[in-house]
Amino acid sequence: MRLLYTLGIFFYRIAIAIAALFQKKARLWQQGRKGEFARLLAAFAGQPRPVWVHSASLGEYEQARPLIERIKKERPDVKVLATFFSPSGYEVRKNDTLPDYVFYLPMDFPRNVRRFFDIVNPQAAVFVKYEYWYNYLIELKNREIPFYHICAIFRPTQYLFKPVGRWFASQLHHSSGFFVQNEVSASLLEGIGIRQCVVCGDTRFDRVHAIASQPYILDFVEAFRGNSRLIVAGSTWAPDEQVLATVLSHLQRYKMIVAPHELHRTEETVQFFSNFKVVKYSEMEGKNLAEYDVLVLNTIGLLSKVYKYSTLSYVGGAFKTGLHNILEAAVFGVPLFFGPEYRKFNEAVELVQQKGAFSIHTPEEMEGIIRRFDGEPDFYDKTCAICRQYVEANIGACDRIYNIIKNSIQ
Repeated sequence: MRLLYTLGIFFYRIAIAIAALFQKKARLWQQGRKGEFARLLAAFAGQPRPVWVHSASLGEYEQARPLIERIKKERPDVKVLATFFSPSGYEVRKNDTLPDYVFYLPMDFPRNVRRFFDIVNPQAAVFVKYEYWYNYLIELKNREIPFYHICAIFRPTQYLFKPVGRWFASQLHHSSGFFVQNEVSASLLEGIGIRQCVVCGDTRFDRVHAIASQPYILDFVEAFRGNSRLIVAGSTWAPDEQVLATVLSHLQRYKMIVAPHELHRTEETVQFFSNFKVVKYSEMEGKNLAEYDVLVLNTIGLLSKVYKYSTLSYVGGAFKTGLHNILEAAVFGVPLFFGPEYRKFNEAVELVQQKGAFSIHTPEEMEGIIRRFDGEPDFYDKTCAICRQYVEANIGACDRIYNIIKNSIQ
């Protein structure tokens, strides 16, 4: 089965090479790994053994970040290596100064894996959420390096809990510990004989709470908002923007800030709001922002702070690729909206159940709830409180994780 798995990785590598002829993301994925072992060798020659933290992409790195911060705070003598699978994470965080090293993860071929460990020789490894690379797990076991999985979440429909995935799941028995987000995940792991499991929650709660606790003022948002009510729509795609443009056209006293998930879509986003007066963040200098209806936030790194100014927030992805991070908005205690495909995201499921968030299928659904907020201040205040209290009740995952893995850090 290991051979079949490795063959699958080989064909995936070929598919990426073909896609790189046409897609920028695939080209970045391929080009970023060229000469990687030479760079690894130069970085780690004569250096102490690091703690290795691996994230698939940017969202998972946000879950890893509070733990990296804690390690650097408690053990400033320890080096941290952060690796990424996707360009969406690496290209954004390759110059991040929090970890000591940032690299792409070499492809999961046995020879690559052995070279990686011969060069890096980590003292412990941490994988975030869904990252299960078979050859890496085998080598960690063979070299007796402790490894952990944090913020893990499982569903009964995943392949690990089906007969076809049991051969893979057998490698997870060697994990030093699973830190899972909920009791369902713990029960599923126990069902396949994995008992080194602790329900810790999600470190993103710690991350967003830390961001929200920092005092800051965004003058451009205040100038744009003025006395209007503000909808902040983050990480949007075309289906989200189609809904949002319709909703805004039926509301009075509202403005909107829209942050497309991918910056290359900026002009497409602007077109969806062509019936409004639109300004782009990159072109707002010298303009009277109070005159505009829509501000397109075509920059990286501000969205999590802009949510602070929202009357209500919309988080994109749930009409298309998968819901993006709703906790960045929820921490500020504002009602949340998103599309219908959210059930793979535990925090979204729980907030919908508690009525702090609303999954909508049509513009009319969203508009109706907003009008109720406008007409019933108590309903609005109650919804805000639900979101705020939900985040506060789930802070502390990072402490629980660090207090266990610190015993594996030399």
